[in-house]
Amino acid sequence: MSDKIKKQGDISDVVISTRIRFARNLRDYPFPCRLSDEKKCRVAAIVKEAALGGHSAISERFRYIQMSELTQEEAVSLVERHLVSPEFISDRQGRGLLILDDESVSIMINEEDHIRIQVIRPNLDLEGAYDLADKIDTLFDEQLNFAFSDKLGYLTQCPTNIGTGMRASLMLHLPALRESGAMGKITASLAKLGLVIRGIYGEGTEPRGSVYQLSNQVTLGISEKEAIGNLRDIAMQLISQERSAREAMAKNITVLDNIYRSFGILQYAKLLSNDECLKHLSYLRFGVEIGIFENIDFDTINHLMIQVQPATLMKNIGKKLSPQERDQIRAELVRTALSRKQVPASRRLEN
Repeated sequence: MSDKIKKQGDISDVVISTRIRFARNLRDYPFPCRLSDEKKCRVAAIVKEAALGGHSAISERFRYIQMSELTQEEAVSLVERHLVSPEFISDRQGRGLLILDDESVSIMINEEDHIRIQVIRPNLDLEGAYDLADKIDTLFDEQLNFAFSDKLGYLTQCPTNIGTGMRASLMLHLPALRESGAMGKITASLAKLGLVIRGIYGEGTEPRGSVYQLSNQVTLGISEKEAIGNLRDIAMQLISQERSAREAMAKNITVLDNIYRSFGILQYAKLLSNDECLKHLSYLRFGVEIGIFENIDFDTINHLMIQVQPATLMKNIGKKLSPQERDQIRAELVRTALSRKQVPASRRLEN
């Protein structure tokens, strides 16, 4: 493990990003599943006006997207960039999206609930993400009548979200725990503690590139701060377990071979499928995490993990691409990014 990471107390080697999400509903309208397309459009217009017409500096930074007007590639790219849920793009009629100019905030309108406020911050920043989400929630609360019960808290379509309506989550890179086969036991243990660990895009998705999403599962009978504190405590335990597993695996010649093979493929491959690319980027990140590649930063790898996704590739190119064209452009994108990094040979091989 890199001494620099240990001394600075930085945990970006494990925590990729933080997300806080609030679920809210309008008191005078049924949940979205009971709304006609016409009523959904009415709800979208009300929420849009509350966001863009608010007396706050942040209101000017939002742009509104009518989901039905997007191409399939544009919609899927929003999922790949973690701005919306997969379910949100399954039926785009009557749904709207508000996005902050730097994409740190996205507000889904008429997903499972009328309003889903989502704030994403890099690394571990639960308090910062919560503070911003709370400010936006207050902006809406000043203009809208939320469905709220003095006994139960905020009312939501899914009973598991009733109460605070808040889900806090961390995106974690856990290659050593995955390699060791420990994730099954960890998943079962977390469920007993009121947390859940899922795939990269949340519920119903599989982990890709050893990236997992850890989030609170309990929203009733617990405050937001308690939920955030509990998530932080459990995350720190997972970080400690992951780092211990990395220390052991850093001496495993098979693991080291996989890391160097992945680095070679990413540097020289002419074609890379999405799954293959994510697998090799995960091993590359693993190599950075244990101190093999000192001049590659986590931000570069995190950025690549999103930019190589199929729909995002096509959105950025501005046209549809065949699978082989995507594989070629993906490989070129990765080669170019890594060519800017001068990566010295690891001293680990000299021992």
